[in-house]
Amino acid sequence: MRCPFCADDNSQVKDSRPTEDSTAIRRRRQCEGCGARFTTFERIQLRDLTVVKSENRREPFDRAKLEKSVQIACQKRDIEQERIDRLVSGIQRQIETSGESEIQAQKLGEMVMEGLRQLDSVAYIRFASVYRDFNEARDFEEFASNVKDMGGK
Repeated sequence: MRCPFCADDNSQVKDSRPTEDSTAIRRRRQCEGCGARFTTFERIQLRDLTVVKSENRREPFDRAKLEKSVQIACQKRDIEQERIDRLVSGIQRQIETSGESEIQAQKLGEMVMEGLRQLDSVAYIRFASVYRDFNEARDFEEFASNVKDMGGK
């Protein structure tokens, strides 16, 4: 594993343990070159996944990008990181077990929306405002009233 500090290719695993939700292995490593310590995560990947964007552009599925989007929506909300990790892992698992190697970006966005709707109504509205491209305050009002009608948290 390449060291993020000095780019040395040699590191030694000092500790390994499963993550809270058992979807990954957390490894503490120490670089043999500079002695720095860093953490890596090893996850199961059933197949290479591709996200089909607008105009049929394709890009590899990136779990980190998905996680960042969810974290931005959940910013300054009292939501534990473990719950965010479970949401992202659940979405990734759904995609991987679907049997398809490609997923439409729109479907992926809907999966995130559904997960956030169940997690936190404010995060759900935040994500929707970007995903659905709200342009005016009225867009927020209409969407928020629908969330309220659905009994959002």
